[in-house]
Amino acid sequence: MTVATDFLRRVPTAIAWRVEVRTRGAREVARRATAPMRLRPTFLIIGALKAGTTSLHGYLSDHPAVFCSKTKEVHYFSLKYPLGERWYLSHFPLATRAATTRLRTGVRISVGEATPAYLFDPRSPGRVRAFNADMKLIVVLRDPVERAYSHYQMERETRDETRSFEDALAWEEAELEPELERWVADPTYVSPLPLFGRSYVARGCYAEHLERWLAFFPREQLLALTSDELLDDPSSALSKVEAFLEIPQWHPSSYPRENVREYPPMSRATRDHLRAVFEQHDRRLEELLGLELPWARP
Repeated sequence: MTVATDFLRRVPTAIAWRVEVRTRGAREVARRATAPMRLRPTFLIIGALKAGTTSLHGYLSDHPAVFCSKTKEVHYFSLKYPLGERWYLSHFPLATRAATTRLRTGVRISVGEATPAYLFDPRSPGRVRAFNADMKLIVVLRDPVERAYSHYQMERETRDETRSFEDALAWEEAELEPELERWVADPTYVSPLPLFGRSYVARGCYAEHLERWLAFFPREQLLALTSDELLDDPSSALSKVEAFLEIPQWHPSSYPRENVREYPPMSRATRDHLRAVFEQHDRRLEELLGLELPWARP
């Protein structure tokens, strides 16, 4: 325990909060100043939103051969790119930590972060390539029907989505799709609509998004998992990630599921409609990745 931490534990909560706020800026300045001495990420968990990336990030954050960013969703290659590389690197540990770990254990360290918005953002692949052409990419894919509904429920709970699911889907098709097409055609386009928040169906068109990534990175630098794998057999899923990152096998004592919510079931009619919408996208995804998708089987 540091002296500062011990002090914050002893003083009243209100005073501790004021100290935290007043010193935060100084700490951020110090982290940026030491950016050249910090670890550069070697892998990214790029998506998908509401597919289990928080759980996977948690497993990797505890892994002795992995150093993750201090916050899960950094959003550098999507929303925060104008802040610059120093800002981005300030989120990672100092390189001396990796050197010490390697000397002590002989293990090569992997460094990464998880921002599920990267999969969807057409600007991200080129930006990541410019940062590190050897970046390893991990994507977790969930049944797009279930993902869309889970995303909608999150928006209702955490933001200001007030429409019914069916009305939200109709709005997305009528209003959002033309904006997304403009955005993909011109990544500099600034839309007046909330492209990130209300893209329930669009985010599930995985093949389209992954094709953009594979235009910048070879297939062998992409590991695709399904949320079914992560849920049903997290130990095996983690082993796949470890082999992909070329780090030693290690397994936690438990595999907690993060961000699990309970909500009313989707209507059968809406489910059938979405299943038909995603059918061609799922076939395209299977061909692209050479995988059999568990949700696409009868």
